[in-house]
Amino acid sequence: MATAFSATKVLQPLPFNSTRSAEKPLLIQSSSFLGSSSSHKLSLKKPFLPPNCQRRSNAAVVAVSDVVKEKKSKSKSSLSNLLITKEEGLVLYEDMVLGRAFEDMCAQMYYRGKMFGFVHLYNGQEAVSTGFIKLLKKEDSVVSTYRDHVHALSKGVPARQVMSELFGKTTGCCRGQGGSMHMFSKEHNVLGGFAFIGEGIPVATGAAFTSKYRREVLKEADCDHVTLAFFGDGTCNNGQFYECLNMAALWKLPIIFVVENNLWAIGMSHLRSTSDPEIWKKGPAFGMPGVHVDGMDVLKVREVAKEAIGRARRGEGPTLVECETYRFRGHSLADPDELRDPAEKNHYATRDPITALKKYMFENNLVSEAELKAIDKKIDELVEESVEFADASPVPARSQLLENVFADPKGFGIGPDGRYRCEDPKFTEGTAHV
Repeated sequence: MATAFSATKVLQPLPFNSTRSAEKPLLIQSSSFLGSSSSHKLSLKKPFLPPNCQRRSNAAVVAVSDVVKEKKSKSKSSLSNLLITKEEGLVLYEDMVLGRAFEDMCAQMYYRGKMFGFVHLYNGQEAVSTGFIKLLKKEDSVVSTYRDHVHALSKGVPARQVMSELFGKTTGCCRGQGGSMHMFSKEHNVLGGFAFIGEGIPVATGAAFTSKYRREVLKEADCDHVTLAFFGDGTCNNGQFYECLNMAALWKLPIIFVVENNLWAIGMSHLRSTSDPEIWKKGPAFGMPGVHVDGMDVLKVREVAKEAIGRARRGEGPTLVECETYRFRGHSLADPDELRDPAEKNHYATRDPITALKKYMFENNLVSEAELKAIDKKIDELVEESVEFADASPVPARSQLLENVFADPKGFGIGPDGRYRCEDPKFTEGTAHV
């Protein structure tokens, strides 16, 4: 494939198999990062390889800041310059509106006492989930964080199942045992939301290894499945992140590490918590492409995602993508959100990704106002129905409490008669031989 990631400022494709001399570093004028008013030069060189190492000797590793893939077409018509078709635009819009409306409803239900524990909403970050996940196949895997509702929705988990899980009902995707931070669906290959930061990255790396093993060892030629690992900027200071980057690059695993850099790790500014705030630079350090993209623009995210997912499917290894985005609400619904500067919040509010997509489609005459209003109405009804379904669903029986906790499918601690062993006066004796 001739094209690859290209820098916004350069407007020239930078192929991964570039033969550019290592003695002449490529200088790219980057756009400002994280609100900075100053620009900087980026020196991009081939990675150092020992003399006896030939594994990546023919492939340059490219790091690109503020990336948009240049649209190439031989056709000179105006339509040839569009990044999406009408059908694609409607799919993107519907998925983003679903994510936003669903999370807004979650806030209402949380404050009405329908949900318990911590609930972390995704408002403002929809371009990242939609831009990546809507390009996946059903067999591809997604590993999420505690901010996982919208990832599950984008991957196809029904809204009523996600809402029921948030309500703690048996009709939820985890039968009410996962809750807000632990969405899981075997059917849709959503491998879980993880409450502890960094916890899901090794799981995602293992899923990617499974795909490679099936293809190369078990000779399943049609197994080109890829894995997306989503995590935040705060996670990138943790050891699991670096260990898994190393392992994925070493084995050329079909995985994309997607950093949802919303600039804040709970109440800690990203600029104060890391020695180099440009996370994408860490990719080339491990021998994989690193990309920085505007995470508030679903079309830019989508173009970068296309290339990264394509590389993984072709067996060309992992990619680190840093999506600079912003959450419109506090860290969780229990967070009064008093630490962030109101001016900063107002700035990003003007860059709402849904509004930006609507503007693009209107300016290019892809859709009409009536078509988008019809989608809005459809989503409102879908979300309302999910609440009614969840509210009417039954709560789990007490006997379900220990199921799926231990290897025994009926749940460790449940006797042959179906009663809890802990209710037996001889509880400690009874568990010795189980």
